[in-house]
Amino acid sequence: MPYKAIRKNPSSPSVDPKILAALREIPVAALSDNMHRNIGTSGLHPYHRPVAPTMAGTAVTARSRGGDNLTYLRALEFCRPGDVLVVDAGGDLNNAVVGGILSFYAAQIGVQGVVIDGAIRDVAEIREREFPVYARGITHRGPYKDGPGEINVPVSVGGMVVNPGDIVVGDQDGLLAFAPDEAALLIEKALAHLAAEAETIKAMKEGRWDRSFIDALEARCNN
Repeated sequence: MPYKAIRKNPSSPSVDPKILAALREIPVAALSDNMHRNIGTSGLHPYHRPVAPTMAGTAVTARSRGGDNLTYLRALEFCRPGDVLVVDAGGDLNNAVVGGILSFYAAQIGVQGVVIDGAIRDVAEIREREFPVYARGITHRGPYKDGPGEINVPVSVGGMVVNPGDIVVGDQDGLLAFAPDEAALLIEKALAHLAAEAETIKAMKEGRWDRSFIDALEARCNN
């Protein structure tokens, strides 16, 4: 059997829209603080216009050769409204995987955002839009279209493993991914976390913030 330029697997089931809607109201930092603070991407940056809602969607994943977007082009056919397209391009910054046109098309078909562990271009155009685009860097050099690649396989972007069907969330602070069956408890913990933070802000405004916890933290560090 000849080797296929792109190895394709079906997309995983879409995450419940109610769960995604709830996650869009929660900052990524509040989720991260309830995931041991050691999960998430490093080195990927948001290039779109900052917006209040958190990006949240079902992961459609792709692995491509650095600077090549044939796999990205095909992977768009596997995306449904509510999905986030996550592309492991090996962190390569020599050629852009996508630019203004292909990110615009992703938005037009209902994709919730694009994550590229590689380079993008047309950044001035992308920064004018609210459609989430995350990438490792920028170059004016355009993509090749030769493959090879894989669609809907486990990938690594910014040091974070993303499996097909994972929930991917992102805001200006960064990106997280987790399994859908973890979402309900994570949402519950994050909302409690936000409520506690709101109470701290209230206490600060009223001049009654209890700082005694600092003494306990310092004592714990003394040997």
